[in-house]
Amino acid sequence: MIAIRRLLIVVLCLAPSAVAAVPPSARQVLPLIELRAGLVVDHSVRVRPGTYRLVSPDLDRPVVVIRGSGVTLDLTGVTLQGADPDADPDTLRGLAVLVDHASRATIRGGAIRGYQVGILARRSPHLHVTAIDVSYNWKPHLLSGIEQENQADWLSYHNNERDEWLRYGAAIYLSESDEAEIDHTRAVQGMNGLMVTRSARLAMWNNTFSWLSGVGIGLYRTTDSRILHNRIDWCVRGFSNGYYSRGQDSAGLLIYEQSTHNVVAYNSITHGGDGVFLWAGQSTMDTGQGGANDNVFYDNDVSHAVANGIEATFSRNVIVGNRIDDCANGIWGGYSFDSLIARNAFAGNTDGIAIEHGQHITIRDNTFADEATAIRVWADATEDPNWGYPKHRDTRSHDYLIAGNRFDRERTALSVRDTSGIRLGTNQYTQVATPLEAGAGVTDLVDRPFDSPPPAIAFVPPDPMAGGMDAKLPSGARRGRATIIVDGWGPYDYRSPKLWPAGKPGDRPLTLRVLGPEGRWTLAAIAGASAAPTSGSVPGEVVVTPAGASADLRVDLEYIGAEVVTPRGQVVEAGRPFRFSYALFDPAIDWTLRFWRFDATSDPLTDQAAFEARLAAPPVRTETMRRLAFANARAFGDGFADHIAIVADGAVDLATGSYDLVVTSDDGVRVWVDGRLAIDDWSIHAAKEDRVPLPGGQHRLRLEYFQNTGAAALEVQVVRR
Repeated sequence: MIAIRRLLIVVLCLAPSAVAAVPPSARQVLPLIELRAGLVVDHSVRVRPGTYRLVSPDLDRPVVVIRGSGVTLDLTGVTLQGADPDADPDTLRGLAVLVDHASRATIRGGAIRGYQVGILARRSPHLHVTAIDVSYNWKPHLLSGIEQENQADWLSYHNNERDEWLRYGAAIYLSESDEAEIDHTRAVQGMNGLMVTRSARLAMWNNTFSWLSGVGIGLYRTTDSRILHNRIDWCVRGFSNGYYSRGQDSAGLLIYEQSTHNVVAYNSITHGGDGVFLWAGQSTMDTGQGGANDNVFYDNDVSHAVANGIEATFSRNVIVGNRIDDCANGIWGGYSFDSLIARNAFAGNTDGIAIEHGQHITIRDNTFADEATAIRVWADATEDPNWGYPKHRDTRSHDYLIAGNRFDRERTALSVRDTSGIRLGTNQYTQVATPLEAGAGVTDLVDRPFDSPPPAIAFVPPDPMAGGMDAKLPSGARRGRATIIVDGWGPYDYRSPKLWPAGKPGDRPLTLRVLGPEGRWTLAAIAGASAAPTSGSVPGEVVVTPAGASADLRVDLEYIGAEVVTPRGQVVEAGRPFRFSYALFDPAIDWTLRFWRFDATSDPLTDQAAFEARLAAPPVRTETMRRLAFANARAFGDGFADHIAIVADGAVDLATGSYDLVVTSDDGVRVWVDGRLAIDDWSIHAAKEDRVPLPGGQHRLRLEYFQNTGAAALEVQVVRR
């Protein structure tokens, strides 16, 4: 009989903000001031309403600094703007508001946009941020395309001991700020929303952190906090429907490095890279100790994640009563232990629950429908001998209680291998092709009615916040991974008209979807192609036929209909004409590639002469291609994943204008333009981008590349400035 460990769940109850409950007429009348760069606020003030264009050159020189105790900065009616609204988001710099060792400070109302970081708080306990819009701040230009992802877009949040997360920007960033409260706040169309590190006992509720290209809410060494009633939807990158579904470590909610005893409830966390991405932390990976443990996930909607609805690894957690639809994996629980997964509704995922090397897992009273595999548990035969975790922990897969679940229209209900101690009972199967698929290495599996009912689930749902909103997507709202569109600036929010290929950009003719608010469109201008029809409704389609083989086209449509909010946050009232466009620039480059293998005797870093001699020998493979784009090591072909060298020669003829040659590499690369060395990044490195200017005219291109081991990437693009 499986040993079921008792789970003690302590649910913290936090009262709603006293400030939020006080009507505006009852608040203290504060002295009125004008904003200026370099302002230090050490007593409560109200800023005169209006738009202030105030530049901060970097994070060390904020526009406003708050110090002292009990200070309120009231920004109601204020827009603090750090750059031109039309500026590209990756050019945004600086910090709007620094809360510096302040206690019980309040920032209320207004809008902050056009900065790398909107609000940064350091060692400021009891901070209250409420009713403020911190949208349209920094985010990077993404390199992944429709047909293929670019490895340089992958994120890494693994280290933040020195606030490394700040390199990614944030609407709000809190460091060592216990008892903070963030409510009724909005951040959209940036990269990261609310990021919290080394803090405890926070309340984050009634916020909207959506349409972000990184993370909605992120926790690092943050404990005993409540995340309730938030909208954290469409925080995603690394996805192109029908081509790739990667996520690239974007997530609605990120919980990292010993973040424990947090309550996550009543949130909408849909359409993310992951819905929830929980990881124990590097310290656990090295020592086997600790984890991101004893977090409670209750009554959240984490559907339509391009990777995992909830990824919870190397940790002990409780996942109860959530909706988990249409994800690659509903729950990914690698190396999780002593965890409870109960009363969740899974539907339309590839795998409902997937757990490798799990231990003492209870899976009770869930429903599963329309999936390839409802529950998959297994262990791998080998593990990295240099990895610290298995040196300190038993990593065998064992002891599962899987009972009281309902399986409908599943191809396989339970797939298991290399696991011991599985107890099944009182599960129901309807139109299930394979109730149990037991592979090699399965021992002590018991599947029969219980002699007595299993112990009741020791779980008390957390109380909702007084005044907490219903954050879930309403009935009839846009849903499904197929609705996710990620362009060069992140997820598209459907608030402005957009043209987007229905198939591949290289299709001839090219069908473009017309997306956005309801309305009508007409063809305003076209260059390098013809189009039909020349008018229509939104949503709709227009078919574009390029004039030549080397695509250089632009289609402009004019829209009249509902209110438009542009991706930069500008509002166009309903009924006013709005022009939008699609451009495709794909110059022909006929590449010739030659491949070699190398070893330790001809290593490109330690013995350059031997490596050059290897390149002087006949190649082991030669091929031609129009587009030089390898997304990973597998793309190089069988037998060419590791220790390979490539020399590529090509030529391009560009019309008069200004361009960039963009090269993504992992590992080393050197590029010559017209015989001149333009890029020299001859090193072992993660996927990164190098960019050099390229004028119009004819150019000869030559590239040398080596891939050592592990991850790989090589892509060359010419982009118009």
